[in-house]
Amino acid sequence: MPAGPAAVNVGSRLVPGVPDRQADYALLIVARYREELRRHDRRHPAMATALRRAGPAIIASAATVVLALLTLSAAELNSTKSLGPVLAIGVAVGMFVMITLLPALLVTFPRGVFWPYRPTYGSAEPTHRGMWARVGRAIAPRPRIIWITTAVILGVLALGLTGLKASGLTNAQSFRGHPDSVAGETVLAAHFPAGAGEPVIVIGKPGAAAPLRAAFAATPGIAAVTPPQVRGGYAYLQGTLTAPPDSQAGYDTIDRVRSAVQAVPGANALVGGTTAISLDVERASAHDRNLIIPLILAVVFVILGLLLRALVAPLILTATVVLSFAAALGVSAFFFNHVFGFGGADTSFPLFVFVFLVALGIDYNIFLMTRVREEAIRRDARHGAIVGLAATGGVITSAGFVLAGTFAVLATIPSTTLTEIGFAVAFGVLLDTIVVRSVLVTALNLDVGRWMWWPSTLARKPDPAPAELGRERADAIAER
Repeated sequence: MPAGPAAVNVGSRLVPGVPDRQADYALLIVARYREELRRHDRRHPAMATALRRAGPAIIASAATVVLALLTLSAAELNSTKSLGPVLAIGVAVGMFVMITLLPALLVTFPRGVFWPYRPTYGSAEPTHRGMWARVGRAIAPRPRIIWITTAVILGVLALGLTGLKASGLTNAQSFRGHPDSVAGETVLAAHFPAGAGEPVIVIGKPGAAAPLRAAFAATPGIAAVTPPQVRGGYAYLQGTLTAPPDSQAGYDTIDRVRSAVQAVPGANALVGGTTAISLDVERASAHDRNLIIPLILAVVFVILGLLLRALVAPLILTATVVLSFAAALGVSAFFFNHVFGFGGADTSFPLFVFVFLVALGIDYNIFLMTRVREEAIRRDARHGAIVGLAATGGVITSAGFVLAGTFAVLATIPSTTLTEIGFAVAFGVLLDTIVVRSVLVTALNLDVGRWMWWPSTLARKPDPAPAELGRERADAIAER
């Protein structure tokens, strides 16, 4: 499979993100419902409160993912362009089911549905004493040191990007193993010109067939050219590459052939064949990556701004998203080059990893920050940071492990491209949920304080004294 067609076939297999969105929404609903059952003596009021509090986060998350996926419609590659609407519809339907059918089913059954951890009315909220509450209390005394240290570590990991070779894979590099097709290509190349099995095709006007053939044959990198055949009003010629058809030398030859034959007056020449298609797909993939990644970041920033009613928080969160993505790609590049021994990455690799890490992983930012804002309104910004982490840390981590596990399954497919995407997304999601969301964002919330919410009214709400955020004070404000 040449580098270009690999990109065409990847998208249709990357649908595990849709059911994972449904799992994320379900986890958030269930966690908030169980929390509200401790504050309400009846199930229906508890669910109503849970939906009122968690519903906006779920809807905003789904809207962000849907809009981000729809930006794929701006792609040049039809495989990428068609992928966006399909996944967007799946996410929208999943969100609708999770905020309608799931709540109805949950309130149908008594509290024993949560056995063996049945939430009783008036019982203490366990998240206030759990692991994530302790993480928040540990970060509170020194948030600036922690977020700077974490950011520096992620920056060091991102340096691995310098070794990422996302310029395409050869036929042999596209598979983990040695399938018969690759073995056959090796035998063919040993006895015939490297491009004998995949000729370069040129078509043009019949009246210019002779000069067209002369320009084609004189192009460096072309071993032989067939006599022109005229059919259907076109002159058809085939040329044999001296270089492997999936190599950079082969792509350079395609560029030279195009320049030569298109300079023939009146020929209206076009150049095709497998190598030309691969080259065009590679360039279209680069165009799509450079266009769609900024579009998705813009969508994420706007949705976060509208949801959080702030400008500083969306800017900081978007920066953490970019840093997390760069660190995930840096670590992935190191493993591809020095552990797995892959020959590089497909040209579509950065775009697909970005879509699944950022567009689908934005849930975790939204789940955390909407809860932080809710708690900040009740007390203050730093209180909101600690309780928000304590209340959502378990949900975000669980959702992250589900998504990471789903993409890790792609490693079972004997395709280098899918293995690389599965590894990068799985690692990136775990890095995002365990380190970036839980440590970096929480430390930034604590350090920036109320200014995180500028220019909303929360920015004018005074923060408590730093000393009050020590272990004893944090224990006290975590209890409502």
